[in-house]
Amino acid sequence: VQLQASGGGLVQAGGSLRLSCAASGQTFRSYVMGWFRQAPGKEREFVATISRGGGNRTYIDSVKGRFTISRDNAKNTVYLQMNDLKPEETAVYYCAATNLAVLTTTTPREYTYWGQGTQITVSS
Repeated sequence: VQLQASGGGLVQAGGSLRLSCAASGQTFRSYVMGWFRQAPGKEREFVATISRGGGNRTYIDSVKGRFTISRDNAKNTVYLQMNDLKPEETAVYYCAATNLAVLTTTTPREYTYWGQGTQITVSS
């Protein structure tokens, strides 16, 4: 599967953005999807993951209540709605997919397919 992320940009602290990740192919619904981010000089960090049917979602603690991951299997797209963004969340955001036999996973190495990343810059 090929993944194409979009929706990044420059936003002021407290603002909102919605990322989209479009997947190629007809098997999107068979993949667990995740969002990760990587700031300069830091390791890639898990942000959110969603199960194949969308019924299970997991978030890193720092984004709970502000970010929402969702998916539309009919459109082969996963989304990340981000509200109340903070300057420390400036990073390149990546979507990822895995067909491992798991409900969801927060571990980057368990994801097989990665999008190209989209830059989010949050100004203070």
